[in-house]
Amino acid sequence: MHIGNLIQEELKRQGRSGTWFAEQLFYTRPHIYKIFSKATIDTGLLQRISRILNHDFFQDLSNDDNTQQV
Repeated sequence: MHIGNLIQEELKRQGRSGTWFAEQLFYTRPHIYKIFSKATIDTGLLQRISRILNHDFFQDLSNDDNTQQV
């Protein structure tokens, strides 16, 4: 599971812009697009992103891991 894609998809699902997201994280827009390109991400940053988007990405990753183990 590519976490950057998941984050970008959730942002789009919520109708939020990259600019809005960058402002929430106090990052630049280019940094946000680097996050979208990452397959993995620091857990502290993922926790902040989960709070900002009100979405549990850890659960998504856990569900994907359980599916792959079956």
